[in-house]
Amino acid sequence: MPVTESTGLLAQLAPLEAVLFDVDGTLCDTDPIHYYAFREMLLEIGYNNGVPVDEEFFVRNIAGRHNDDIADILFPDWDHEKAMKFMDDKEAYFRKLAPEQLRAVNGLHKLCKWIEDHGIKRAAVTNAPRPNAELMITKLLGLTNFFQLVVVGSECERAKPFPDPYLKALEVLNVSREHTIVFEDSPSGIKAGVAAGLPVIGLPTRNPEELLTRAGATFLIRDYDDPKLWKALDELEKAAAS
Repeated sequence: MPVTESTGLLAQLAPLEAVLFDVDGTLCDTDPIHYYAFREMLLEIGYNNGVPVDEEFFVRNIAGRHNDDIADILFPDWDHEKAMKFMDDKEAYFRKLAPEQLRAVNGLHKLCKWIEDHGIKRAAVTNAPRPNAELMITKLLGLTNFFQLVVVGSECERAKPFPDPYLKALEVLNVSREHTIVFEDSPSGIKAGVAAGLPVIGLPTRNPEELLTRAGATFLIRDYDDPKLWKALDELEKAAAS
């Protein structure tokens, strides 16, 4: 497979120092569970005159966003405490559903082994609440010992789509943005990575490809088994060796 201009850009990052992963939709396909939880809970309160929200509404207003922002979009007339109570209840419902339904994105553990074998630093950078992130990373994906750091948007001054969570990861890991890559699945997350000055590889797990490209993704892969990714990593290895 020939190296495209976009995938070839990864070779310029050699030697690679760090890989930063989003969690929801990037490590595992969580959007169907989040969508189901939102749809059912919004139905219970008669949202949208009792008409279930569709997936287009979910992608446009919810996917990849921080809970504070989602609450503002869904409930502009509610007081903050009431809106956040709904969000907290929804996250608890998600954690109840997740163990039966979550699966890692194809090829994830293969990529994680490659990263470990090459001694590359790694962090999870997410807008998910910490209990969600820790449940997915440790109990559901078996990556307890893989990540050296988990950065949560709500624990930064600003969450994604602002760059703060990614900038914090760079600072704590003590790595250079010129030698770090990001994996993301949402426009919000891609915008955050790009704003931090990082190349972002996009996974259109559930979000339309054109939205990820428009947000600034360097290139897209279908999953971590995608030959395009491994060709790019091979070129990066060759660049580091030379």
